[in-house]
Amino acid sequence: MTVPSESTASLAALAPLEAILFDVDGTLCDSDPLHYQAFREMLQEIGFNGGVPITEDFFVENIAGKHNEDIAELLFPDDIPRGRIFTEDKEAMFRKLASGQLTAVSGLYKLKKWIEDHGLKRAAVTNAPRPNAELMISSLGLSDFFQAIVIGGECEHAKPHPEPYLKGLDLLKASKEHTIIFEDSVSGIKAGVAAGVATIGITTRNPEHQLMEAKPTFLIKSYDDPKLWAALEALEKKDD
Repeated sequence: MTVPSESTASLAALAPLEAILFDVDGTLCDSDPLHYQAFREMLQEIGFNGGVPITEDFFVENIAGKHNEDIAELLFPDDIPRGRIFTEDKEAMFRKLASGQLTAVSGLYKLKKWIEDHGLKRAAVTNAPRPNAELMISSLGLSDFFQAIVIGGECEHAKPHPEPYLKGLDLLKASKEHTIIFEDSVSGIKAGVAAGVATIGITTRNPEHQLMEAKPTFLIKSYDDPKLWAALEALEKKDD
């Protein structure tokens, strides 16, 4: 007889499961390389960092998963209005790059079918601007899958504040005790944990040790990860 792993036990406590909330960038699709490319090229063009291109480490530590208002303050502390214009222009460049280039994180459609088969409620909760979120969700063929889309910039507080996830729960009329969040960034995991929801981190791009600092329930490499399916199977048994 196998002893249930910590991850298996931790999801079993959520039975009966009601809802699944997903981040978008890096969680539904591996979009961070396109964001990195846009920031790298545009910052170099304006002579940021003395014209030396930003590194991927700089991007991961300072930009990935953060709201544009926070990014504007970080990159342009002495001219935040300029920072806001810059981030808007960068998002337009991202959408141009993203058209036709987005692929789903491995195993996403298998999980989508499992969610639909179990009649669970679902929402996307993201710090991305609405045009980006809608482009990514549509490109992945998920427009009809999500029953709600929550945009951090349309809330009083974006992630890492829990408000976007709490709003998602409210829109779905789901309880935090019976919901799972999937997230790929430190900022997003912090938001999910602060909302009191079991949050699974996905290691699409961000370093495992950084994600663990945000205290996720557990980490998976993709939606094909056997650890995830063992946990969902245990949850189903608890439901029965």
